[in-house]
Amino acid sequence: MVLVAAQWVDMRMQVTGLQQELARRLADGDSLAREGRTLARQSQEALAALQAKVGVLEARLAETQSQAVALEAMYQELSSSRDERVLAEVEQAVVIAMQQLQFAGNVEAALSALQAADARLARSVQPQFVPARKLLARDIERLRATPGANVTGLSAKIESVVAAADALPLAYEQRPKADAARPPVPSKPASADYWRELGAELWREMKQLVRIERIDQSDPALLSPNQSFFLRENLKLRLLNARLALLQRDGKTFREEIRQSREQLDRYFDTRAKAVQAAQATLTSLAATDVSFDLPGLAETLTALRNLRFLRERSAGGAAR
Repeated sequence: MVLVAAQWVDMRMQVTGLQQELARRLADGDSLAREGRTLARQSQEALAALQAKVGVLEARLAETQSQAVALEAMYQELSSSRDERVLAEVEQAVVIAMQQLQFAGNVEAALSALQAADARLARSVQPQFVPARKLLARDIERLRATPGANVTGLSAKIESVVAAADALPLAYEQRPKADAARPPVPSKPASADYWRELGAELWREMKQLVRIERIDQSDPALLSPNQSFFLRENLKLRLLNARLALLQRDGKTFREEIRQSREQLDRYFDTRAKAVQAAQATLTSLAATDVSFDLPGLAETLTALRNLRFLRERSAGGAAR
């Protein structure tokens, strides 16, 4: 009887253990199922996002292909005549030069485009191209004489100050200059000179407890770290506005932004630091620069080239009929 009871108890314990193990495995299975559903949902979302991107790319590919077909048709049409192709290339170069002058004020790029157009016409020895080459030569000389040839250099100066703005020391961060180190009082027998030197040394040490130094600026502004960050960002923003005004040849806005930037440097930054002095010198030279110059127009040259191409196309069409 006792043996049967012991076997029953042992079997009961085994059944209980199996039930616990089964419950644990069922819980693990539920957890894995939840994770699987989560991963499946994430995969579906990622797939939907990828399908949307693929749709956008396919639309762009179709647009690009249509543009490529249109460009190929235009090229085939322009390739029907060598002279017409030359005129089209020269006309495109003049359009690029006009865009560089109007939208970027980049005289160097416009000059390079006009020189390339003139070289293209020079390789095609045709008497009817002589008037167009004369107009191109005139425009090239006018661009060489314009003061806008230094726009790139002025923009580089502004960019140098923008790059240095984050490292410029602020005025309230100035520290008093340390006094020159004095030799220690030598150990020697007590005397009047010894006690006098010792008293002077003690007085110098006591004076180090409180130090007062005059700052050249009358009211250096105290700024929190966040305010210091926004101050530097505001300075960079003004300089970037000045560069934009330079490209737009807006002399009034350019001078005002440079003036405001100089005032910020003078008021908030440590003018004793070499980096600040260099930035001030750069802004001073920029403030003395006149950027409100008028760039020459290329409309006459472009009109002459289009008229020439139109006449050649009309004459070629009449000959074909």
